Amino acid sequence: MSFDRRDFLKSAGAIGALAAAGCAPGLSTTPARTLGTGLARGLTLLSFRDGTLDRLGAKTAKGILDVARAAELLRLYAPSTLDDLLQQEDGPSVQAVVEAALTTPAAAPAFRPEEGLVYGPLVRRPDKIVCVGLNYRRHAEEVGAAIPAHPVLFNKFNASLNNHGGTVTLPVDLASQFDYEVELVIVIGRTAKRVSEAEALSHVAGYATGNDFTARDLQNGRGGQWMVGKALDGFAPIGPYLVTADQVDPDNLTIECRVNGETRQSSSTSDFIFGTRQMVSYISQYFTLKPGDLIFTGTPAGVIQGMAPERRQWLKPGDAVACSVQGLGELAFTLT
Repeated sequence: MSFDRRDFLKSAGAIGALAAAGCAPGLSTTPARTLGTGLARGLTLLSFRDGTLDRLGAKTAKGILDVARAAELLRLYAPSTLDDLLQQEDGPSVQAVVEAALTTPAAAPAFRPEEGLVYGPLVRRPDKIVCVGLNYRRHAEEVGAAIPAHPVLFNKFNASLNNHGGTVTLPVDLASQFDYEVELVIVIGRTAKRVSEAEALSHVAGYATGNDFTARDLQNGRGGQWMVGKALDGFAPIGPYLVTADQVDPDNLTIECRVNGETRQSSSTSDFIFGTRQMVSYISQYFTLKPGDLIFTGTPAGVIQGMAPERRQWLKPGDAVACSVQGLGELAFTLT
């Protein structure tokens, strides 16, 4: 079933009226999904921890909305995690719950302050995590690499995923040259197989702040083992938010990284060699991109590897890293 915004608005209004009246929109005690599939719009989403569970949250003016809790209170259907939202293309259902919760007193217990919230990994089970290397002109220049003619691809694994407020455990028995790489992350929302550049962004659910954390001596010291240097456990922090695609101009965003409060990277995605349309289209020619898949889009100039050898001070346990992409929130994590 396809998503028509006019039908959604009509349905959301009807659902809100039913919720306000304390009536269930269906006869089942577990409401069925009634709205069509589609991308969420106008939302800032996150994953937070509740005991041992990840829960889907929406950032609102009233605080963080526990979407599943709100749905329960309002007797509406909603996915319980961000993975479920993405992989089931459940944007319209989540929009309906958020809209009803913001206007219905019965949903008040589902809001919580963001202060003190424990964030989970933004997603946990993407089908694939594809990364693009050497994708900023000034970064390629600083490390002495030729401007690539095609996107340079490598991968990470689900075990690499890490969360805002989390820690990256440095494998100091394996490596010593640890480096930061702030990145814009594309989150896929609709299956993309051999799509054109013109239609590529219609397959994007949203964007997030990420860090392609790297052990340079593993990446470069063994004949170019990019995966070994970049796909270790916890080496892909992402978050705190997924901002829906309709709110973001991905090729014109300020992007920064700070270490212990000192700015190390400060650039713009306008320095991309391959823009977001090109990346999504190119990758989809070789791998079918599925809802929930992630694309790390490359890092700007300012990495430790790009400094003169005598100036390089590699990251170490105890360092604090903070990354930000304009409008997407600050991703912070510490090293142990």
